[in-house]
Amino acid sequence: MKKTFVTLLALAFTAGNACSAFAAGPTGLARGLNGNSAVSYISEKGQIIPPFAQVLFCAQNPAECRDNNGLAVITLTDKEMLQLRNVNSSVNRTMVGRNDPRNELNGDVWRVNVRSGDCEDFALTKRSRLIAMGWSSRALRIATAFTPSGEGHAVLVVRTDMGDLVLDNRQSSIKNWHDTDLRWDKIQSGTDPYVWYRL
Repeated sequence: MKKTFVTLLALAFTAGNACSAFAAGPTGLARGLNGNSAVSYISEKGQIIPPFAQVLFCAQNPAECRDNNGLAVITLTDKEMLQLRNVNSSVNRTMVGRNDPRNELNGDVWRVNVRSGDCEDFALTKRSRLIAMGWSSRALRIATAFTPSGEGHAVLVVRTDMGDLVLDNRQSSIKNWHDTDLRWDKIQSGTDPYVWYRL
Protein backbone atom coordinates (compact mmCIF):
# COMPACT_ATOMS: atom_id res chain seq x y z
CA MET A 1 0.00 0.00 0.00
CA LYS A 2 2.81 2.41 0.92
CA LYS A 3 4.63 1.68 -2.36
CA THR A 4 1.40 2.25 -4.34
CA PHE A 5 0.82 5.57 -2.57
CA VAL A 6 4.40 6.75 -3.20
CA THR A 7 4.13 5.77 -6.88
CA LEU A 8 0.82 7.62 -7.25
CA LEU A 9 2.26 10.63 -5.46
CA ALA A 10 5.25 10.76 -7.81
CA LEU A 11 3.11 10.31 -10.93
CA ALA A 12 0.61 12.93 -9.83
CA PHE A 13 3.37 15.42 -9.02
CA THR A 14 4.93 15.05 -12.46
CA ALA A 15 1.53 15.45 -14.09
CA GLY A 16 1.08 18.89 -12.52
CA ASN A 17 -2.03 20.49 -11.12
CA ALA A 18 -5.38 19.28 -12.34
CA CYS A 19 -7.11 22.53 -11.69
CA SER A 20 -5.82 25.97 -11.09
CA ALA A 21 -7.28 27.92 -8.22
CA PHE A 22 -10.65 29.42 -9.00
CA ALA A 23 -12.38 31.19 -6.17
CA ALA A 24 -15.33 32.79 -7.92
CA GLY A 25 -18.27 33.26 -5.62
CA PRO A 26 -21.85 32.10 -6.10
CA THR A 27 -24.54 33.99 -7.95
CA GLY A 28 -28.29 33.53 -7.94
CA LEU A 29 -30.58 31.75 -5.53
CA ALA A 30 -31.12 28.04 -5.03
CA ARG A 31 -33.50 26.88 -7.73
CA GLY A 32 -34.82 23.56 -8.90
CA LEU A 33 -33.31 21.50 -11.68
CA ASN A 34 -34.01 22.41 -15.25
CA GLY A 35 -37.17 20.42 -15.90
CA ASN A 36 -36.25 19.86 -19.56
CA SER A 37 -33.05 17.95 -18.81
CA ALA A 38 -32.95 14.30 -19.79
CA VAL A 39 -31.42 11.80 -17.36
CA SER A 40 -27.79 11.25 -18.34
CA TYR A 41 -24.51 10.31 -16.75
CA ILE A 42 -20.94 11.38 -17.31
CA SER A 43 -19.10 8.77 -19.35
CA GLU A 44 -15.55 7.93 -18.24
CA LYS A 45 -13.03 7.30 -21.01
CA GLY A 46 -10.20 5.56 -19.16
CA GLN A 47 -8.00 5.89 -16.10
CA ILE A 48 -5.79 8.94 -15.65
CA ILE A 49 -3.28 10.11 -13.04
CA PRO A 50 -5.07 11.75 -10.07
CA PRO A 51 -4.39 15.39 -9.25
CA PHE A 52 -1.27 15.69 -7.08
CA ALA A 53 -3.06 17.93 -4.56
CA GLN A 54 -5.83 15.32 -4.19
CA VAL A 55 -3.32 12.55 -3.44
CA LEU A 56 -1.79 14.74 -0.72
CA PHE A 57 -5.25 15.62 0.60
CA CYS A 58 -6.17 11.94 1.00
CA ALA A 59 -2.83 11.20 2.70
CA GLN A 60 -3.49 13.99 5.21
CA ASN A 61 -7.26 13.35 5.57
CA PRO A 62 -7.78 9.58 5.20
CA ALA A 63 -11.26 9.72 6.77
CA GLU A 64 -12.42 12.04 3.95
CA CYS A 65 -11.27 9.54 1.32
CA ARG A 66 -12.80 6.33 2.67
CA ASP A 67 -15.42 4.36 0.78
CA ASN A 68 -18.48 4.02 3.05
CA ASN A 69 -19.86 1.15 0.92
CA GLY A 70 -23.08 2.95 0.13
CA LEU A 71 -25.12 3.11 -3.06
CA ALA A 72 -23.48 4.29 -6.27
CA VAL A 73 -26.72 5.99 -7.38
CA ILE A 74 -28.94 7.97 -5.01
CA THR A 75 -32.71 7.87 -5.45
CA LEU A 76 -33.56 11.56 -5.35
CA THR A 77 -36.66 12.09 -3.21
CA ASP A 78 -37.89 15.52 -2.11
CA LYS A 79 -35.93 15.07 1.12
CA GLU A 80 -32.63 14.38 -0.66
CA MET A 81 -33.19 17.22 -3.13
CA LEU A 82 -33.80 19.61 -0.23
CA GLN A 83 -30.59 18.41 1.46
CA LEU A 84 -28.61 18.96 -1.76
CA ARG A 85 -30.00 22.47 -2.19
CA ASN A 86 -29.40 23.37 1.45
CA VAL A 87 -25.81 22.12 1.49
CA ASN A 88 -24.98 23.72 -1.86
CA SER A 89 -26.40 27.14 -1.00
CA SER A 90 -25.13 27.08 2.60
CA VAL A 91 -21.52 26.34 1.64
CA ASN A 92 -21.64 28.81 -1.25
CA ARG A 93 -23.04 31.50 1.05
CA THR A 94 -20.79 30.98 4.09
CA MET A 95 -17.41 30.15 2.54
CA VAL A 96 -15.34 33.02 1.18
CA GLY A 97 -13.79 32.43 -2.25
CA ARG A 98 -10.01 32.72 -2.05
CA ASN A 99 -7.29 31.42 -4.35
CA ASP A 100 -4.48 29.38 -2.82
CA PRO A 101 -1.22 31.34 -2.42
CA ARG A 102 1.16 30.60 -5.30
CA ASN A 103 3.91 29.52 -2.88
CA GLU A 104 1.78 26.62 -1.55
CA LEU A 105 2.34 23.57 -3.78
CA ASN A 106 2.22 25.72 -6.90
CA GLY A 107 -1.07 27.28 -5.79
CA ASP A 108 -3.07 24.06 -5.45
CA VAL A 109 -3.83 22.83 -1.92
CA TRP A 110 -7.04 20.89 -1.23
CA ARG A 111 -8.77 21.56 2.10
CA VAL A 112 -12.08 20.58 3.66
CA ASN A 113 -14.44 22.35 6.09
CA VAL A 114 -12.61 25.68 5.93
CA ARG A 115 -13.98 29.22 6.10
CA SER A 116 -12.39 30.30 2.84
CA GLY A 117 -10.93 28.50 -0.14
CA ASP A 118 -11.08 27.88 -3.84
CA CYS A 119 -13.20 25.61 -6.01
CA GLU A 120 -12.05 22.22 -4.76
CA ASP A 121 -12.35 23.36 -1.12
CA PHE A 122 -16.00 24.22 -1.77
CA ALA A 123 -16.56 20.82 -3.45
CA LEU A 124 -14.80 18.86 -0.68
CA THR A 125 -16.75 20.68 2.03
CA LYS A 126 -20.08 19.94 0.32
CA ARG A 127 -19.08 16.29 -0.05
CA SER A 128 -18.05 16.05 3.61
CA ARG A 129 -21.31 17.62 4.83
CA LEU A 130 -23.44 15.28 2.72
CA ILE A 131 -21.54 12.22 3.95
CA ALA A 132 -22.06 13.42 7.54
CA MET A 133 -25.81 13.48 6.75
CA GLY A 134 -25.67 9.81 5.70
CA TRP A 135 -25.07 10.13 1.95
CA SER A 136 -23.06 7.46 0.17
CA SER A 137 -19.48 8.44 -0.65
CA ARG A 138 -19.78 6.39 -3.84
CA ALA A 139 -22.33 8.82 -5.27
CA LEU A 140 -20.30 11.93 -4.37
CA ARG A 141 -17.36 12.52 -6.70
CA ILE A 142 -15.04 15.43 -7.29
CA ALA A 143 -14.61 16.39 -10.95
CA THR A 144 -12.29 18.86 -12.63
CA ALA A 145 -13.22 20.94 -15.64
CA PHE A 146 -12.57 24.23 -17.41
CA THR A 147 -14.78 27.31 -17.30
CA PRO A 148 -15.71 29.14 -20.52
CA SER A 149 -12.73 31.48 -19.92
CA GLY A 150 -10.38 28.45 -19.74
CA GLU A 151 -9.73 28.51 -15.99
CA GLY A 152 -9.33 25.22 -14.16
CA HIS A 153 -12.27 24.44 -11.92
CA ALA A 154 -13.52 21.69 -9.58
CA VAL A 155 -17.07 20.76 -8.58
CA LEU A 156 -18.96 18.07 -6.71
CA VAL A 157 -20.83 15.65 -8.98
CA VAL A 158 -23.68 13.72 -7.35
CA ARG A 159 -24.86 10.56 -9.11
CA THR A 160 -28.65 10.24 -8.80
CA ASP A 161 -31.52 8.51 -10.56
CA MET A 162 -32.09 11.92 -12.22
CA GLY A 163 -28.57 11.87 -13.70
CA ASP A 164 -25.27 13.36 -12.60
CA LEU A 165 -25.97 16.63 -10.80
CA VAL A 166 -23.39 19.38 -10.32
CA LEU A 167 -22.90 21.45 -7.17
CA ASP A 168 -20.79 24.44 -8.22
CA ASN A 169 -19.47 27.28 -6.07
CA ARG A 170 -20.08 29.74 -8.91
CA GLN A 171 -23.85 29.44 -8.55
CA SER A 172 -26.39 28.06 -6.12
CA SER A 173 -28.60 26.35 -8.70
CA ILE A 174 -28.02 22.62 -9.11
CA LYS A 175 -27.72 21.50 -12.73
CA ASN A 176 -27.40 18.30 -14.69
CA TRP A 177 -23.78 17.89 -15.80
CA HIS A 178 -24.62 18.46 -19.49
CA ASP A 179 -26.50 21.69 -18.70
CA THR A 180 -23.45 23.43 -17.21
CA ASP A 181 -21.04 25.73 -19.06
CA LEU A 182 -18.09 23.51 -18.11
CA ARG A 183 -15.71 21.64 -20.41
CA TRP A 184 -15.10 18.42 -18.49
CA ASP A 185 -11.59 17.13 -17.72
CA LYS A 186 -11.52 14.24 -15.22
CA ILE A 187 -13.53 12.68 -12.40
CA GLN A 188 -12.82 10.70 -9.27
CA SER A 189 -13.88 7.08 -8.95
CA GLY A 190 -16.75 6.49 -6.55
CA THR A 191 -15.06 3.52 -4.87
CA ASP A 192 -11.35 4.41 -4.87
CA PRO A 193 -10.17 8.00 -4.26
CA TYR A 194 -6.82 7.24 -5.91
CA VAL A 195 -8.48 6.26 -9.20
CA TRP A 196 -9.51 9.03 -11.62
CA TYR A 197 -10.97 8.90 -15.13
CA ARG A 198 -10.63 11.07 -18.22
CA LEU A 199 -13.86 12.67 -19.42
